[in-house]
Amino acid sequence: MRNVFSTWFTQWLSLLLIFAYNFHVMAQWPSGGSTRFYDFKVSCSFFDVQTKRVTRLCNTKDIVTINGMFPGPSVYAQEDDRIVVKVTNETPYNTTIHWHGVRQKLSCWFDGPSYITQCPIQAGRSFTYEFTMVKQKGTFFWHAHVSWLRATVYGALLVYPKTGVPYPFKVPHEEHTLILGEYWMQDVVELELNTTASGGPPTPANAYTINGQPGPNYNCSNNDVYHIDVVSGKTYLLRLIHAGLNMENFFAIANHNLTIVEADGEYTKPFTTDRVMLGPGQTMSVLVTTDQSLGKYSMAMGPYMSAKGVKFQNISSIAYFQYLGAVPNTLSLPAKLPVFNDNLAVKTVMDGLRSLNNCVNVPKQIDTELFVTIGLNVQKCRSKTPEKNCRGLNNGVMAASMNNISFVKPKTSLLEAYYKKINGSFTEDFPGVPLKYYDFVNGAPNNVPNNTQALNGTRALVLEYGTRVQLIMQDTGTVTTENHPIHLHGYSFYVVGYGSGNFDLKTANFNLVDPPYMNTIGVPVGGWAAIRFVADNPGVWFMHCHLDIHQSWGLGTVLIVTNGQGELETLPHPPADLPHTKCGMGGGLSCKRV
Repeated sequence: MRNVFSTWFTQWLSLLLIFAYNFHVMAQWPSGGSTRFYDFKVSCSFFDVQTKRVTRLCNTKDIVTINGMFPGPSVYAQEDDRIVVKVTNETPYNTTIHWHGVRQKLSCWFDGPSYITQCPIQAGRSFTYEFTMVKQKGTFFWHAHVSWLRATVYGALLVYPKTGVPYPFKVPHEEHTLILGEYWMQDVVELELNTTASGGPPTPANAYTINGQPGPNYNCSNNDVYHIDVVSGKTYLLRLIHAGLNMENFFAIANHNLTIVEADGEYTKPFTTDRVMLGPGQTMSVLVTTDQSLGKYSMAMGPYMSAKGVKFQNISSIAYFQYLGAVPNTLSLPAKLPVFNDNLAVKTVMDGLRSLNNCVNVPKQIDTELFVTIGLNVQKCRSKTPEKNCRGLNNGVMAASMNNISFVKPKTSLLEAYYKKINGSFTEDFPGVPLKYYDFVNGAPNNVPNNTQALNGTRALVLEYGTRVQLIMQDTGTVTTENHPIHLHGYSFYVVGYGSGNFDLKTANFNLVDPPYMNTIGVPVGGWAAIRFVADNPGVWFMHCHLDIHQSWGLGTVLIVTNGQGELETLPHPPADLPHTKCGMGGGLSCKRV
């Protein structure tokens, strides 16, 4: 057993972490932190019995990894540290890395979403990401933000308090990171291309994974099980990260309670439950006390599917929470998960999330009120080969939208086009309210069953620096209601309210005292969520559903925040090694052994 401090030391050495003085020339935020350097090499890792990886699910598959690791290497830092990561692409794929949950204060160029803040890093090229964890600490992660490479290209970003600053809870005996994921035997880039070309839904994952391991419920996986050895009578901190693509998931440990103390990199009031639900992009830290009899207890990851008529993987992934001193080879006690569509279980956890302190700095006065509908669409089939390209509902083409506008991925970097005033890449006319009002949850914008008439476009919404924003996000039932994990790049926001049905200001209850401060919010199935934030970070920021199939279908938009006054309110110039404006659209090759 190693405690958390020896774990840091060993992993830092293994990653050749170097402490150095800050040298990057741009507007600097005050910090007494260090600069931490990492070298990421994106490479094809060949899974066979001779390597550190083993065959998954009776199938040998080549995947894209970082430094040959799956999951990828963890990045460690402290609050206000500057992080420098050089990414070298040694694969045939285009790639970028997004630093999920990092607010990227004055460092929008390094946020990472492809075609939004940068062109992809093409094969054989490098790009160095540099950013500061300004007033941020907690559990974050990094992942690819090109195509569906996030299925295997992800890892933890763990930011600790400054030296001498304690946790707001008792120091745990040990800390462990659990990354929840999905695994396909099919090449994921081909999977995305085939799915979008078909016009229909994606193939469900072949397995869920916990730290890359599927667990004993799947074929050929009795030995592919992640486990944590624990000591009786201690308290452990588990950092949960959901890096999956297209599914939200419940998590529980047999016979053990979970006390939530952090969500999306922000401390919360302690809330104890027997299960949690995380959507892709969400993180959560929980305390677990080993107060049960000696034994082996299952840690289970199972599906949460709120939509109707959607196929999904219904077999849970299992890891082990094993007490030292337990009888060897003992059977694991099963964890009890909610049924797959238990919306109340999700609401109960969300109800328990509150910021650690009262009287947080939530905006009380609002300058701009936005109302955005989110949901799925069906477009009319216009293909000459409908049997191949129109496999959506009612023989249409599946799409997704915000305010009934389906986002079209640009072919250039929107941030660079905005900064250099290059016309033609986007328009600044995303509507702040729906184009049409109707019964959002129970109705549809029109009566045509196979064409919901969503508009297509790369539309942005412009916010002046310093604008105090309230954004209402409303789920729609045009195709099916569904819980949508919506992520806003470059910001955290206060979740001041949420509820079921159509949003009604007269009946909505807002929490302006201690709302949770998050970066990814699950807009409730058939309901709404209200968030508030101050637009004080200039740049071009992607807002999208973190279910990748919905993002591929167009469920997203872009917020442009203009410059304020002075250097600390102005977007710096682009870095010298930024991939050039005209993005290469390659990356369709498979990662296969040659």
